[in-house]
Amino acid sequence: ARGYRAAVCAELAKPLLVRDVPSPPLQPHQVRVGVHYCGLNFADILACQGLYQEKHTLPFTPGMEFSGMVMETGGNVSAVKEGCRVVGVTGTTAMAEECVIDQKMLWRIPEGVSYEDAVVLPVTYGTATLVLDRRARVQPGETVLVTAGAGATGLAVIDLAVNIFKAKVIAAAGSDAKCELALKSGASHSVNYSRSNLRDEVKRLTDGRGADVAVEAVGGDIFKAALQSLAWEGRIVVIGFAGGKIPSIPANLLLLKNVSAMGMYWSRYQKENFPVFSSAISSALQYCQEGKIHPNIGAVFKLEEANEAFNHVLQRKSTGKVIISMK
Repeated sequence: ARGYRAAVCAELAKPLLVRDVPSPPLQPHQVRVGVHYCGLNFADILACQGLYQEKHTLPFTPGMEFSGMVMETGGNVSAVKEGCRVVGVTGTTAMAEECVIDQKMLWRIPEGVSYEDAVVLPVTYGTATLVLDRRARVQPGETVLVTAGAGATGLAVIDLAVNIFKAKVIAAAGSDAKCELALKSGASHSVNYSRSNLRDEVKRLTDGRGADVAVEAVGGDIFKAALQSLAWEGRIVVIGFAGGKIPSIPANLLLLKNVSAMGMYWSRYQKENFPVFSSAISSALQYCQEGKIHPNIGAVFKLEEANEAFNHVLQRKSTGKVIISMK
């Protein structure tokens, strides 16, 4: 029986094991893809620690998104054929040399878009698109504050907000180097919240008005500061808690300036509204082909270095998207 190499979580909160696993047979609606790159997401790390909201049965292979080439198709598959370049989304199993997946969870990679750029798009740009368009409904000329501004999703928010939604961006991050990267990526201003008061700086940068939208990924005190930084009828969208502390919302802050607080859990759209989920990924692929957006790849690790890649993210060394190469 043929097999392939995969990163396997055999025990929660323990290092991943890279081992050979057998290739599963294809169901009629499934596609076998030879994976070139897998995107690493914070959710993968949480899942391997047993801390993610979706629990997986041990042992499992992490990895939510991948790019690669179709190797084989089931009898009922019509969306793609052998040799097609594709990007795919799956709850697990992508951190491996092969991935078997339902055909509806694949999108063709347009001509001119690399495997590396394509793998950055589903989670980060899919999230950013739904945050800015569907949840916050950002308008041209509005000011968007984004925390964790040098992270993969933060940079995607900056890229889309500036180049597609024509908004102004204030990026907040925890170091001068990360702030500099956010500025190079299109932010108008940056705030290093490790040594500046975020609320005061946003107030200064907006002539006392505040931000129209805040995209918040850190949690804890940074969330509260971002909430306090909103303008009249501003909107804050929660997309994660990279700082580890889930904040409570002081309801009086919502009342005083008529602001809205909402969440954006990307993968839930896959189950609840698949056309919206799919459209966000298709749009990102099109923007990339047209040269309107510029995915940022911060680091590339080999499959054998999966644990080093996890640590790179956990130690907050990462900027942009971290990807795992199978080649």
